[in-house]
Amino acid sequence: MKFKLYIFAFLLSSLVSAQVTFEAKVSKSKLGVNERLRIDFIMNEDGDNFNPPSFENFTVVGGPSQSINNSWINGKRTFSKTYSYFLAPKKRGNFVISQATIEIKGETYKTLPLKIQVTAAVDKPKDPNDPDYIASESIHLVAEVSKANPYLNEPIVVSYILYVSPNVGINGSREVDSPRYNDFWSQNIDVRGQRFQPGTYNGEDFRYITIKKVVLYPQKSGKLNIEPLALDITVEVPTNRRDIFGGRLMKSVHKTVAAGNRTINVKPLPEEGKPLDFSGAVGDFDLKVTTSKNELKATEALQAKVEVSGKGNLKLFKLPKLTLPSSLEVYEPEHKENVSTKLSGMQGSISDTYTVVPSYQGKYPLPSITFSYFDINTQSYKTLSSDELVINVTEGPINNSVSNNSVTTNTKQEVITTGNQFASFKTKTKFIPIASEPFFKSTSFWSLLLLPFLAIPIAIIIRKKKDERDSDVVGNRIRQTNKLARKYLSEAKKALGNKEAFYNALERALHNYLKSKLHIETSEFSKDKIQELLQQKSVSEVTITEFIDLLQSCELARYTPFTNVEMQNDYDKAAKVISTLDKQIR
Repeated sequence: MKFKLYIFAFLLSSLVSAQVTFEAKVSKSKLGVNERLRIDFIMNEDGDNFNPPSFENFTVVGGPSQSINNSWINGKRTFSKTYSYFLAPKKRGNFVISQATIEIKGETYKTLPLKIQVTAAVDKPKDPNDPDYIASESIHLVAEVSKANPYLNEPIVVSYILYVSPNVGINGSREVDSPRYNDFWSQNIDVRGQRFQPGTYNGEDFRYITIKKVVLYPQKSGKLNIEPLALDITVEVPTNRRDIFGGRLMKSVHKTVAAGNRTINVKPLPEEGKPLDFSGAVGDFDLKVTTSKNELKATEALQAKVEVSGKGNLKLFKLPKLTLPSSLEVYEPEHKENVSTKLSGMQGSISDTYTVVPSYQGKYPLPSITFSYFDINTQSYKTLSSDELVINVTEGPINNSVSNNSVTTNTKQEVITTGNQFASFKTKTKFIPIASEPFFKSTSFWSLLLLPFLAIPIAIIIRKKKDERDSDVVGNRIRQTNKLARKYLSEAKKALGNKEAFYNALERALHNYLKSKLHIETSEFSKDKIQELLQQKSVSEVTITEFIDLLQSCELARYTPFTNVEMQNDYDKAAKVISTLDKQIR
């Protein structure tokens, strides 16, 4: 008898499990590399912890978007929930979209892998009513290079300009593939705050905006490739449908645009006239060598600074080394850069600061140093020389092996000590005893003694304030309601400005709030059902209407454009409605 019960339970659980479906469907299994693919993950029961595939070999240009269909026909409920993605293939070939997983009623369900064939680019029909065709003809991304034939280490500027037809609108964009600028030193230039300006593209009226500027320094000669920038843009395209006021309805289309590859021919620097000490500096520079002091005592320190300033590839070459007599102790230089990068290239200064400590009296010369660079304007090499400086050490030990008047050689000399080379160092100390104050009856003693008596009234006041706050039922309810609203709407607030993500998060916030307050499952949600349950909970008709309007806004957001102002208004309205519902639900 028990065995039969086990068999019946097993068959019953198998039957229930068989009723749950979770599958993946694609808009097409064969497409060109320039086409887009839609994939839907559909389930007939509400689930949690949805994990999409990695979409290897594809770029996600849209999604995930979520839709729920819940209806009752002749007393029979039909439910479906769908996660949708729009994909763009990265290359040609035969690929497999792996499994997606979701948890439904404690069980994990998986979709079947899907095979996709990506062919070479296909000719798209030029249908003037096709939103994809309208978007492709209305959006263009162009990369403009300031100079196509620069010298090695000469700065060039790449400007990425987006041209938009006045017949369409833009509702957000993001980079899907950023150039890596191999063989270049690169620096992005801030272009925030720019606005669309009127212009032309291929002889037609367009608006344009510069979305990115990069300063590049080529690091090798020859033909170098500048990789394209790819953007995913949400384009608002007009349709043949009109609203009740006669205005044309718009449709959102995801469009991927790319600035084509650009090739520049980098010229090598001329070999004729190249100085022996040339280290790769290209631009227009000045050389300066200074010391913090010209006269000092032995064992004192001074700073000798080698500085190159001007305009050019300041971060891409080494400064000339400072050569000093061997009888001076020299520490490794401290390198500093004060360089800004603008559209004209790098400008500012770089420096090496040496700390020098003499050990003996005498006059020590700092020999002149040279610095060579290639001048772009004159297309020739130039060499700069610093002045010779002298350091005069007036006091300290005497080095008998070297003349007191000057030290002019870099050859190391044998040092003969006189026995008083450490005369400048103090060898005697003068300690002053510190009087120890007894702890008893000291300031610290009385402070620690009285501290507990002072803490008692403070604790009483804090306790009294807490009791008053706990007894404030209305205030506590308001605070709890506001906290609950912030909890459910936090995800929606983070997505403000992104229409699709914002309204998906807002819809989930409203649903989750009702689940927590009414103890119902997501699958039971329909506007009529929600209205009936809220009426049973004595919620006012005005509040119910506002809640239903918010749900309708979330549904309409998938098909109509919404501005940032409208999204902010809906967010504020949702916070107010949740707060009001929490007060009225009984």
